[in-house]
Amino acid sequence: MAKKRTSPNRNVQIADQIQRDLSELVSREVKDPRVGLVTIQSVELTPDYAHAKVYFTTLTGDPEQTRQALNHAAGHLHNLLFKRLHIHTVPTLHFFYDKTIEQAVEMSRLIDEANATRAKDD
Repeated sequence: MAKKRTSPNRNVQIADQIQRDLSELVSREVKDPRVGLVTIQSVELTPDYAHAKVYFTTLTGDPEQTRQALNHAAGHLHNLLFKRLHIHTVPTLHFFYDKTIEQAVEMSRLIDEANATRAKDD
């Protein structure tokens, strides 16, 4: 029996499609008041496509409450993704708050502070 050929970037392509679809679905379908303006930053899939880590940021609201609300709505979002994606296994969604932007702002602030101190010393 011939081995089925798959694209080497298939995992990345599916993760990107899930990210695009979830961005739209979260804004349109999730009616929970704890979910404000949410941006889906990235999606990481397991090799067997069984689980997806979905990283998000929020412009409004508490990140922890938003995470809880999104994880509560994960089953509904999974069903909606199943209707959109044409793949055998639609992953179980797990939402995580992405602290990268906050860390970058803090790092930038520290660099500016260090440069200001150094300029004062010179």
